[in-house]
Order: sequence, then structure tokens, then C-alpha cells
Amino acid sequence: MKGEYNQLTAMLAITKSSLKAILRSPSTVVFSLAFPLIFILVFGFIGGGGKVSFTIAVDKNSDTTNPVFLGLKSVPGIKIASKSDVELNEDLEKGRLTAIVNIQKNLAQNPPYIIQLKSSESVNPQNLQVLKSIIGSIISKVDEKAYPNTPTFATINEDVQKIPGRTYRTIDFILPGQLGFSLLSAGVFGVAFLFFNLRQQLVLKRFYATPIQRSYIILGEALSRVIFQLSTAVIIILIGRFAFHYTLVHGLETFLEIMVLSFIALILFMGFGFIVSGIAKTESTIPPLANIVTLPQFLLAGTFFPIDVFPSWLQPICKVLPLTHFNNAMRKIAFEGAHLSDCLTEIGILGLWSVVVYAVAIKVFKWE
Repeated sequence: MKGEYNQLTAMLAITKSSLKAILRSPSTVVFSLAFPLIFILVFGFIGGGGKVSFTIAVDKNSDTTNPVFLGLKSVPGIKIASKSDVELNEDLEKGRLTAIVNIQKNLAQNPPYIIQLKSSESVNPQNLQVLKSIIGSIISKVDEKAYPNTPTFATINEDVQKIPGRTYRTIDFILPGQLGFSLLSAGVFGVAFLFFNLRQQLVLKRFYATPIQRSYIILGEALSRVIFQLSTAVIIILIGRFAFHYTLVHGLETFLEIMVLSFIALILFMGFGFIVSGIAKTESTIPPLANIVTLPQFLLAGTFFPIDVFPSWLQPICKVLPLTHFNNAMRKIAFEGAHLSDCLTEIGILGLWSVVVYAVAIKVFKWE
């Protein structure tokens, strides 16, 4: 008497064969691993660049009628935070705040004002230097217009007060974005091409002749993608850690939480791939459809530079994109030392996206 057909064994067999096919695909390896690594290496060696945008705070005892304060408020790339002293110090420690600016009258009256900056070792040194340059430029303009007969009306105290914090490196911003780039590319392009070709080549139709259930076919193919992509995530993180000192605050615990977050994001991104494979009429229509999903997120989700550099009208759109919330959660966990329980807002938004995406995927997905 024949035993009952083992669905799990069949699913694992599909997973194994699909994983072999993935490893034999040069394009998959390039987009999932090589391409993100190239960006990491480039930014890791040259230290990044681009438009600078950051947040500062003004000490509660500071003279806010001073032209320097008014000048800082008018600089497009600078945001001025208003929080309690405890919250501001916490933001400084985590690198969210570039500096606290304190503008005080000089008792010696020469120059009339002294500007003191308070920062931390977590802050990007480039941002701190740019802030000092901006303040210096504001002082020069005020001197030229209002104080032409005095040497200067204000000076910056070169002795910047610094509180302890983690050393900020460019890789701490770049690597999460590139990992998200890898997961999104693999999830959308990989799944879309895979299931479209399986349908076109009648492979799925041949599966129907076997006792394996449809859900196990999907799970088998999806599991192979998950295994491959999480493996590339491990490689990306390890190279960033040991080659460029990427910050993992709690070591192995942080690494495991990043992997859980990557798994959640990958499941969502694969849903986009199912949608594209379902609505694509020909193989040539897959890239443009997939790019509609991926390209805006690559550019607007904080992958290469902070979303603060975009115009204010565009930032709400940036904050809706799922990749933005993955990148934010990654940076909180890796650099700031947060846990998954501290990123429930980001995870919740990824979950809402997953519900919507898979509801659409179920409607449009085709087996034949």
C-alpha cells in the first residue's frame, strides 16, 4: 500500500532545485550581491558626499533675537528641533542631532556675542564642520551690513563641547540603504521573472500533474528566494562590519534582529514581484513594470542620501514608501542600539503594506 504523498518533501525538493537555478543566474547574483557591494565599497572608501541636511537645536538660554539665530532659521538644509534637555541630549548621543547652538552676549563686550556649540562623537564630523561654516558665513554677512566699523559682532568658540557617543561613519548610513536595495531588487525582479517564466514554459502546468498542492509550489519557490537573499544579506553585513567597521551596537543580538527585519521586508517585496508577474503580458514588459515599483524607492527612500534633502512637498511621499521604513528601522537598530520592539511603527507600516500588496497579488496572480 502506497504511503500518503509528502507535501513538505516535495516543497523542499522544489526549493533545492530553484536555489540551484538562482545561483546559476549571473544577473541575480549581480543585482542581489555584487551591485550593492560595489556601492558599499565606493562609499566606504571615499566617505560619501552629496547635499548636507541636518537637525540642530538652540539652547533654551540662548539669545534668539540675535541675527545668527534668524539666519540659521532661513537656511533650507537645517531643521531646528524643539525638545526637552533630556531628549536633546539623547538625540545628540545617537547622532540624530548635529549640535546644540548657544548664542550668548559676551561680558567682555569684544566681540559682542560668543557662539558655543555642543555636539557628540556620534555626529557626522562633516555636518558639524558645515554647520560651523554656515554660522561663519552668517556672521560675515551681518558684519558687512550692520557692523562695518567693528572687527566682528560674534565669534564661534572653537572648543566644541562633546558628549560621549558612538563614532559615526558613512557606512552606518550607506549599508542599510544598500541592503534594502538588494532585498527590493531580488524580491521584485527575481520573483516577477521567475513565476512569469515558469508559467510561460508550462512548468507550473506540469506541476499540476503531480500530487503537490499549489500552495506548496509557491512556498517552495519563495523559500529558495528567502534563503538566497538572506544569505546575501549576511555577506553584505559581514563585509561592512569587518572591512569598514559598520556599527552593530549589541553585536550578535543586533545582527539577528537585522535578519528578522530583513525577512519581514523581503516577504513584502516579494509580494510586489507576484503582482508584476501577474499583470505582465510579455517578458519584455516586466522590467518597466518592476521599475515603477523599485525606482522611486531607490531614489526617494533614503537609500543614497537622507530624505531631508528633498523639497518639503516631496518628503511626505518619501515617508510613505516601505523601503523608507525598512531603512529607518535598520539604522535605528544597528547604530542607535534600538530593538525590534522600539521599531513597531516601522514594522507596523511594513505589515500594512504587506496586507495591501498580497491582497492585490492574490487578485492578479495567474497560474496559466
